[in-house]
Amino acid sequence: MFDRLKFSAALAALVLAACATTPAAPKGPPALTAADYAPILADTGRPEADRADDAARKPAEVLAFAKIRPGETLLELEGGRGWYSEILSTAIGPTGKLYIQYPAEFAYGDAAYKARTDAGRLKNATIIKSHFDTYAIPDASVDKVIWILGPHEIYFVPPNTLGLGDPAKTYAEIKRVLKPGGEFIAMDHAADAGAPTTIAQTLHRVDPAVVLAAAKAAGLEYVDKSDVLANPADDRTKRVFDATIRRHTDQFLFRFKKPG
Repeated sequence: MFDRLKFSAALAALVLAACATTPAAPKGPPALTAADYAPILADTGRPEADRADDAARKPAEVLAFAKIRPGETLLELEGGRGWYSEILSTAIGPTGKLYIQYPAEFAYGDAAYKARTDAGRLKNATIIKSHFDTYAIPDASVDKVIWILGPHEIYFVPPNTLGLGDPAKTYAEIKRVLKPGGEFIAMDHAADAGAPTTIAQTLHRVDPAVVLAAAKAAGLEYVDKSDVLANPADDRTKRVFDATIRRHTDQFLFRFKKPG
């Protein structure tokens, strides 16, 4: 059985040891690799349905790109059914804090998170039900905001609603909660260049340039991108839930930083 406390201690020790043995390294702890997160994914206590998606979703590579570390405070936007929440919770360990946000309109999250917490998991997590443009989180208190497969949702309008948040206010809120130097990691299903944001209503995709422009307009600085989940074979014309492309859409992955 996977020991979360021992893993967190070992991962923290790895970071400290690497710092101590690399005096000429740039400021800050060194980058971690996908292999550093392998014990989390190998945890036999993870639901079988979660583990079945690892090959397609490549969570170790995503966490390495996001540089998730023990003790961090994270905000996960649109937690969905908690697939990434469990991985993030374990990666930051008992000294870390995870805020999990999702709109009340996405009621499927209620039962999913209840099942996970009833099983004794997500002990370092707090669930926040809100729209994407407002969170009950103190200013400058979060190390990283992570939005997995979700930025398009601010352009999606569920039935009988006025939407799930104002786009400009959403990115301003992300910046507000980040500490100076904190980072925003955004992943989503790519739409064609120049596609209108209304495509979120039909295909549940977004043009990567829309996310880049919105983050920049909010005062966030672009840092890096990863093509780990890119798929040139996806012609970007199908709805992301289409069985022929589900879990294999062309996905972009960006990292931004709050200046400071």
